[in-house]
Amino acid sequence: MSPQETFLLAVVRLQQFGVNITEASHLWQSPAWPDPEAQPPYINAVISVETKLEPTDLLAVLKQVEAAFGRVVTVRNAPRPLDLDILDYDGQILNDTDLILPHPRMLNRPFVLMPLAEIAPDWYDPIKKRGLSDWAARLKLKDVAQLRRLGNML
Repeated sequence: MSPQETFLLAVVRLQQFGVNITEASHLWQSPAWPDPEAQPPYINAVISVETKLEPTDLLAVLKQVEAAFGRVVTVRNAPRPLDLDILDYDGQILNDTDLILPHPRMLNRPFVLMPLAEIAPDWYDPIKKRGLSDWAARLKLKDVAQLRRLGNML
């Protein structure tokens, strides 16, 4: 199954749980980490959703969808067929055992910030009080240069 097919099927599954997609970025390709030679490039995208689920309930749904696509949690950063994260939830700040909002590592990841900029260019970090363009400007050019924008997700 291609990454685009995986994303499309994951969207369908999310909608079955009452998570409606309102916007979607393009697909973005980045080198696998930590060893680009050990596995194929990663394909990333960012979606905006509407749901009545609370953040922790939404996270539980995301984990169910990941499992339906064959994700088995083993060690951190292990290869996986699908990885779904909550980046932001209406600007809420949350520091729970299972969920930290906004996502604590998103601001240093070009493969997150570039697709996020496509669908939410006005996103604002509620903790550091900085806009998305400020965070994107802080990225290392060599990391951004490795990204490749692919076709539409939906």
